[in-house]
Amino acid sequence: MRIPDWTPEQLAQPQELVNTILARRGGALLNLDKALLWSEPVASGWNVYMRNVRTGLSAPRKLCELGICAVALLTGAHYEYHHHAPDYLKSGGTQAELEGLKRALEAHPADGVTDLALDEMSQWVVQYAAQMTLRVKVDEVLFKKLQSCLNTTEIVELTTAIAAYNMVARILVALEISPEEK
Repeated sequence: MRIPDWTPEQLAQPQELVNTILARRGGALLNLDKALLWSEPVASGWNVYMRNVRTGLSAPRKLCELGICAVALLTGAHYEYHHHAPDYLKSGGTQAELEGLKRALEAHPADGVTDLALDEMSQWVVQYAAQMTLRVKVDEVLFKKLQSCLNTTEIVELTTAIAAYNMVARILVALEISPEEK
């Protein structure tokens, strides 16, 4: 990491904030937390916002995790992929689909995705994540395809998950945050 790991000795933060993050993380701070805790407003807002994005959405978790994994691969955010590929599998995805995602992104992901390991909806989500990440602007035809299968709330939530993890990726890559050692 380009910055030192945060410790309470270096910069005191409210114990309630640290405890809340620890509770969300299952008792241990992740390397990302050790970067964000250098700023109380960032760490506090992040904890609430990302908890809601991770656990509060009604959009299909599998589709959100697929979009997050696509963002991670497109941006080179290895930390993000390290944490979210297992979450994709837990949400019902398969290793073959993750391999299909990698193959699809090696092609021209923003222009169209064709990989037999991914169903049509998954291909659209990968293309959507790619367009949001690489172009920002999303093709109208692709958006209409998503609207044909997802309700408005699900589209807003899928879009938010992809956008939020684009933010995460930029922090991870800029600060060179690596996955935790096991």
